[in-house]
Formats: sequence, C-alpha cells, structure tokens
Amino acid sequence: MAGKKQRRGLILVHTGNGKGKTTAALGLAFRAMGYDMRVLMVQFLKGGWKPGEYRAVKKFEPNFQIMPMGQGFLWIDAENQEERNRLLVQKAWDYGRQQVLEGGWDMVIFDEINYAISYGLIPVPEVVDMLKRKPEMLHIVLTGRNARDEIIELADTVTEMRPIKHAYEKGTAAQKGIEF
Repeated sequence: MAGKKQRRGLILVHTGNGKGKTTAALGLAFRAMGYDMRVLMVQFLKGGWKPGEYRAVKKFEPNFQIMPMGQGFLWIDAENQEERNRLLVQKAWDYGRQQVLEGGWDMVIFDEINYAISYGLIPVPEVVDMLKRKPEMLHIVLTGRNARDEIIELADTVTEMRPIKHAYEKGTAAQKGIEF
C-alpha cells in the first residue's frame, strides 16, 4: 500500500440470498450524490410497483435518476410473460449499456441484473465486454442473486448478502420503508 494510490472507477457487485443488495446500492448512490456525482440506476425487474426510493429520488433529480424498466419478478406468471420479460430486459440492457458507453454519469447501477443474466436473458460476454469498455472513472454497481463467476472475477469489490433470519419467516408482511 506504499506509494501513490490509484484512482479509477470501480466495479462493485452485491449478490447473495440475503436482503439488502438494492438498499446497499442506493446507499452508494446517496454517498456519491454527497460529492455532486451523477448517478443512474437501471432496474431490470422492478416496475410493477412503486417503492419508497421512487419518491425519494424525485428530490435529487436530475443528478440521480432511477429507470424502472421491468414489470416485476420474472417468475410470476412466467409462462405467459416470457417474451414480454425478455423484451423488457433487453430494452433495459440496451439502455443501460448505451448510458455507460456514452458517459455523462459518475455511477451506473444495474439493479437486479444478476437475475436477468442467470435466467439467460442477457449474455454474460456482453456484460463482461461492457465492463471492460466502461469509461475509466465510471463506477458500476451490479446487484442481484446468482452473480456469475466471470463478473465476480472482473469486479473490484464483491459483497455477498447472507440471510440469518427474516421477519417474513415468522409471518410478518413486507414493511413499507423496509422491503419497498
């Protein structure tokens, strides 16, 4: 750790079966905005409901924007929605990749992209290629369960959220301000 420390954009992955992957990414966004950084969050699955972060982000626009481009969880009514899910995920991926490569943001968060990748909706080589071609100072955050080894290998920081216990297991409903 001696000598000059390198400054560059990082690739961060929040994965695992525990709660808090998106919340951790939002924490990074909040921290970045404290330094007047511009943050974009592209959400691959969310879009079927209005979580609290959509209300909060309005106070930070245009420096922080959330683009909910999905229709909800991929496994709900999957047989009848497969093509629609595929199209929505592809649209989100095309948009997010374009935003990364065009610049203009200091941080881009790909929320729940790991799910989309694990379902085969986005090819891993395309994601790896985008990560290798990102602007030097751009931070990229990828969230969701089942992060692929190729992405973990390329990332600078990887955090695995591991569940110990959850209120849901005791029959407690999802709570406003906590789960959504």
